[in-house]
Amino acid sequence: MHEAEVVAELLVAFRDHMGRDWPSANAFLASVERLMERGEAEYLLGAPDPDAAPAAVAQLRFRFAIWLAAPDCTLEDLYVSPAARGAGLGRMMVEAALARAAERECRRVELDVDEDNAPARALYESAGFSSGSDRDGQRQLFMRHRL
Repeated sequence: MHEAEVVAELLVAFRDHMGRDWPSANAFLASVERLMERGEAEYLLGAPDPDAAPAAVAQLRFRFAIWLAAPDCTLEDLYVSPAARGAGLGRMMVEAALARAAERECRRVELDVDEDNAPARALYESAGFSSGSDRDGQRQLFMRHRL
């Protein structure tokens, strides 16, 4: 199976886990292929052991941040299949994402997580992520406007 197909399959499983039915599997595959071709995202795949099929995916997006005068990274998606949970694969994926961002000389990694997803929040907090104040003591909020 081609890497884009593996990534899309795991992202569809993530979609299903969240109780959604859209985008379609074909749309996920087309989107992953587009992002890979344009270099707009990197995907990390993880498995519970070297002989196992990938059971986890992380999507990373990079951009240059003017206020940092350096690149930053968004950990846009992280999913571990239910059968592979509890073995440290999520932590390994977060560590790999942080390492990849460091390799790309990023000064910051950001993500968003559902407020009620306690296991994911605990994982991210244990890896050093926080939803606290920035350097000036101001709390940063994640906001969006759908078009």
